[in-house]
Amino acid sequence: MGFSSYEYSVLVLVLAMMVATASASNFYQDFDITWGDHRAKMFNGGQLLSLSLDKVSGSGFQSKREYLFGRIDMQLKLVAGNSAGTVTAYYLSSQGPTHDEIDFEFLGNLSGDPYILHTNMFTQGKGNREQQFYLWFDPTRNFHTYSVIWNPQQIIFLVDNTPIRLFRNAESMGVPFPKNQPMRIYSSLWNADDWATRGGLVKTDWSKAPFTAYYRNFRAYTSTSSNSFSNSAWQFQELDANSRRRLRWVQKNFMIYNYCTDYKRFPQGLPPECKNSKV
Repeated sequence: MGFSSYEYSVLVLVLAMMVATASASNFYQDFDITWGDHRAKMFNGGQLLSLSLDKVSGSGFQSKREYLFGRIDMQLKLVAGNSAGTVTAYYLSSQGPTHDEIDFEFLGNLSGDPYILHTNMFTQGKGNREQQFYLWFDPTRNFHTYSVIWNPQQIIFLVDNTPIRLFRNAESMGVPFPKNQPMRIYSSLWNADDWATRGGLVKTDWSKAPFTAYYRNFRAYTSTSSNSFSNSAWQFQELDANSRRRLRWVQKNFMIYNYCTDYKRFPQGLPPECKNSKV
């Protein structure tokens, strides 16, 4: 059986990742439930995790270890049905007022409407770098893989191995880049009906509670330190021509907000890294 150019590029990426340290999925070993009591559960021998939200509380978990560079994969199946007002957040973050953060947030919907995938980047405590997307599938019917590739040159957001967002290192323009602060993985399911759905116009329908999201197949492909990273396969992970075409396809057809084109929001000029955002 032959490979398409896209399948070949994904295969090369997977082979490169095997050079680095790979952490297999076991939620008992890799994560702690941090809030929500019985609303967060690990089962199937640690192969599956669920978070739930009811009118009393949501729930969340975090990784036991921190990560500095690598690839992080997690498969999620989002809250089905009328999930308006709910947010499922899945992100990497360091701590403190000058923290770094890499965000996926899934904004719930009315039944039949598409989820919005909200992404953001924080460097040295500064965010306001939002990009939002519709997905090209129903994320509540099956599990899908949401990934971050993080190396000293760039951060790539991927959905089912398709790149959707690229944040390049723009330190030469005076923009801090996340490269010194290890991050933990966090996820939570919570009520945000004051802003999440149509700016807060649609409220959570608590008659549909509890709302539940599911997680499986966590993988972390990492180097043990920033020093070893520079000599690892991660150094060479760049988007090839086909991956750049896939990225442009997503941004043309499914992006619904990009801070780098919001001139009304930045009347004094777009943030400097926007000059570095061409694919």
